[in-house]
Amino acid sequence: MTNRDRVIAAIEHRQPDRTPFEVGFTQPAYARYAEHVGDAAFAGKIDNCLATLSTAPADAWREVRPKVMRDEWGVEWDKSVDPDIGVVCNRVVTPADVDTFPCPDPADPSRYERYSEALGASADRYRVANLGFSLYERAWTLAGMEDVMAGMVLDKPFVHRLLDRILEVNLGVIERACAYEIDAMMFGDDWGQQTGVQMGARRWREFIKPRVCAMYGAVKAHGKRVFIHSCGKVDELFPDLIACGLDVFNPFQPEVINVEEAKREYGRDLTFFGGISTQRTLPYGTTQQVRDEVRRLIEIVGKDGGLIAAPAHAIPGDAKPENIKAMLEVLHDG
Repeated sequence: MTNRDRVIAAIEHRQPDRTPFEVGFTQPAYARYAEHVGDAAFAGKIDNCLATLSTAPADAWREVRPKVMRDEWGVEWDKSVDPDIGVVCNRVVTPADVDTFPCPDPADPSRYERYSEALGASADRYRVANLGFSLYERAWTLAGMEDVMAGMVLDKPFVHRLLDRILEVNLGVIERACAYEIDAMMFGDDWGQQTGVQMGARRWREFIKPRVCAMYGAVKAHGKRVFIHSCGKVDELFPDLIACGLDVFNPFQPEVINVEEAKREYGRDLTFFGGISTQRTLPYGTTQQVRDEVRRLIEIVGKDGGLIAAPAHAIPGDAKPENIKAMLEVLHDG
């Protein structure tokens, strides 16, 4: 089987010859592991199963001040502390201009100009177009988390209008990306925290679910699969997400979601992508604990497909290099 075949089998809930996996690194973790193995190009030796295509335009990021980057929506990110994502440091949208603020152009050809080449070079991997910060996250980066959360109670028309304007851009991107021979679209939208859904399930269903269903439906209309990356304890939303057409849930954090119970309850409908502890085991466990956790994940959650094994987020900088090595060895053995 190719790695693409393995992912397809997993999503179709068939047992692949080896559980597919995908391992990503934060910049600090990459540097630390490269030093540990004495190989700055070690990533090319990891047999990852996904090929991820960006949906961002060519000029999506511009440095406007030292270590401050501006994205395509005009949001500025201070990367002096967190070089991977950064911290939002400006305000783009208010209720006064929610109808008029400029949105990016989903038809910008630079978003897709490398797709044909990238797809041709990755025929043996499962090709996923990624649309990060896709709805709620994009809303709060534009208008501030406090104002968006408060608006869900005190100014609902503002939040609905803001989300609808974001949705319009997203649907344009989906339509164009799905015209290519990709296999799936991945949406990034963190709704959770350690203890539950940030805005609560009721408000998630009011503000987020209808627009999620619209985006997932647009992908499904093209015959593609749907992935969501949403950190935190959001398993109470699984029935809603399944109803909207979700195929693959990531990052599947074992610190907040019981991975074995989730497999039993939702494994007929969802494939889980993640499951390896980045908060506990990779930074604080022993190499044997890492091996045991990864093997158990593959044996139980990966039984009869339904698993893309992965760390529950890009590997953080405090993960022990020897634990990363142990994880990779088990994943490659399958």
